[in-house]
Amino acid sequence: MKILYAIQGTGNGHLSRARDIVPILQKKGDVDLLVSGTQADINLPFEIKYRLHGMSFTFGKKGGVDLLKTYKDVDSRQLLKDIRELPVQNYDIVINDFEPVSAWAAKLKGVKCVSLSHQCAVLAKDAPKPQKTDWVGKNILKFYAPTSAKYGFHFARFGENIYTPVIREEIRKQRVEDKGHFTVYLPAYSDKKIIKTLTLLPEVKWQVFSKKTKEAYRVNNVKIAPINNEQFIQSMATSTGVLCGAGFETPAEALFMGKKLMAVPMKGQYEQQCNAAALKFMGIPVIKNIKPKRVGKIKKWLNDNTHLEVNFPNNTEFIIDKLLEEQLAHNTQNAWSPVPEAGALNG
Repeated sequence: MKILYAIQGTGNGHLSRARDIVPILQKKGDVDLLVSGTQADINLPFEIKYRLHGMSFTFGKKGGVDLLKTYKDVDSRQLLKDIRELPVQNYDIVINDFEPVSAWAAKLKGVKCVSLSHQCAVLAKDAPKPQKTDWVGKNILKFYAPTSAKYGFHFARFGENIYTPVIREEIRKQRVEDKGHFTVYLPAYSDKKIIKTLTLLPEVKWQVFSKKTKEAYRVNNVKIAPINNEQFIQSMATSTGVLCGAGFETPAEALFMGKKLMAVPMKGQYEQQCNAAALKFMGIPVIKNIKPKRVGKIKKWLNDNTHLEVNFPNNTEFIIDKLLEEQLAHNTQNAWSPVPEAGALNG
């Protein structure tokens, strides 16, 4: 069996999850990897057959996506060329983690493409949603990487074919203790904005991991360090709690480790707004931004010793076996029909 596993390269969560999924897929068949996008700080220890520019969302410095830079960074001519030329027809199945090139290539050529991602779970009917729907953001999630079947991961089992998070093996094996500091990962904010707020809480030791610096430095009680996977895991494992964006992998790993958690969803990012709604539903405190006026809420969280207990079993191989069994039983069932207007992509 030939499998193409296509992974979104924006952010670190997709690649972190792939570290555990790839070895399982390799037991099931002949696997080629595709990674598209930028903005990731984690490398995969596997050969990548297709490394594409794709479409990446660029983090800003004020708590959201930098839409102008995101638009400027999209090479539409190369994107369409990659979609046309990617040989998805050579594979029995395409397994897609929110990756647009393979998804649209499969749709164009009528090849079975199955989502194995967090994003498809976010859109599920019974998954928590923010009170105000961002229709643009919702449609981006829906059409960015369209697939013919969906198997999703979320903080809880909010519906059929939605499973608890993939917790990578290096997290499961970590020795967890409490050395009294708090770990911070807020990639959509500048160091300056984070420091401005966290120094207002001088009694707290903050360990901030930043996409904006290449050298470690300290400002009063705030230590800033560049992103490093091993150091970040160690910091989380020995922390009292974690203050982070409302992504998926970092909050899930913090909860798995039994750390108290506070989330700050990115502005204009519908997926993170949905994640924040799910975390609030589970009792996790969420703040709108990291401005100094939020210090009171942060202080309340710091003084609250409540910890949420979760059960995230290691069922990744079971999920992949289920996906392959169901989707390959009748290989043409639920696959895309070839797009008749394929020539339109030549424009």
